[in-house]
Amino acid sequence: MKKLIIALLCGIIFGLGLSLSQMVNPNKVLAFLDLSGNWDPSLAFVMIGALAVAMPAFRYIQKRRQPLLENAFHVSHKTAVDKSLLTGAALFGIGWGMTGYCPGPAVASLGFGSLEALVMVVAIYAGFFTERYFAKQ
Repeated sequence: MKKLIIALLCGIIFGLGLSLSQMVNPNKVLAFLDLSGNWDPSLAFVMIGALAVAMPAFRYIQKRRQPLLENAFHVSHKTAVDKSLLTGAALFGIGWGMTGYCPGPAVASLGFGSLEALVMVVAIYAGFFTERYFAKQ
């Protein structure tokens, strides 16, 4: 139960951060991605702020033998850049550029009742299930 409460609190804080930074506003994100048009660099500061918090936290976490609320770290051991990684990255970028949503802000936008976000989240899960189907073959 303790892990669920902490996960909920982390999700709420993450969602609030996305909302305050306007990462849930697809028009703001698309303006950030439009380098040749009316570029809005403000989201770069959000990303820099996130890195400023995450980088020292990862250094601290990597020194620990195990997480606080789990028996072991769950880290991918894949190190190669392969076809599936490049395909997934390309599909992610295309979806982000077309909609202005990446997965976190899309889920956070569900709280605002956004139909666009709902379509995006359904498409994300369709992608998950499609990948699992093809990975088994």
